[in-house]
Amino acid sequence: MFDAVIFDLDGTLLDTESLTQAAGIDAFAECGVTVEPSFLHGLIGKDDVTGAGIVQAAFPRMDFAAFAVAWKAAVARHYAGGIPLKPGALELLGLISLPKALATSSTRVQLEQKLFVTGIAPHFQHFVSFDDVTHAKPAPEPFLLAARLLGVDPTRCLAFEDSETGAEAAHRAGMTVVQVPDINPTSGRFAHLVAPDLMSGARAIGLLTK
Repeated sequence: MFDAVIFDLDGTLLDTESLTQAAGIDAFAECGVTVEPSFLHGLIGKDDVTGAGIVQAAFPRMDFAAFAVAWKAAVARHYAGGIPLKPGALELLGLISLPKALATSSTRVQLEQKLFVTGIAPHFQHFVSFDDVTHAKPAPEPFLLAARLLGVDPTRCLAFEDSETGAEAAHRAGMTVVQVPDINPTSGRFAHLVAPDLMSGARAIGLLTK
């Protein structure tokens, strides 16, 4: 049914979004700004450049350079205790015999840090980061590049995503999309299947035998 499987990283395989949200609240507080969780929820699935533009537009009087330093330090503090995997992530990776790739909006440095901490790199043949593309998600380029690196037709790929931004990117690439929402709910408009967790999604879409 599929020739390859492509995964998003943050919020899909790794339970990083809640840590990043907490880090964001800390960073804004250090800059004297109280921010609503809903604002931070709007940054989920966005790459750093896009997110920076949103923050600067919303808080034009804030010292963004100081905020960026505070954010980086806060993320490091919250990641220091380890980065947990999403339920079923390691089990699913071990069960899939098809070629696999990662397509993430994290930078290459961020990606390598997360792979080092979690130890999941051996499960994948290729990795696509923000630094590897000209147009990040929701553009389809990250997923198209992952398919090209794997040597497969994008329409024969299954993609796992959590965010609307990522699901849109995979959908525009012509892939079958399983969306497992993390913090933000989903309309499901870019997904062929919305699932409560990775394992049930893999079974329902036919990747694993039930």
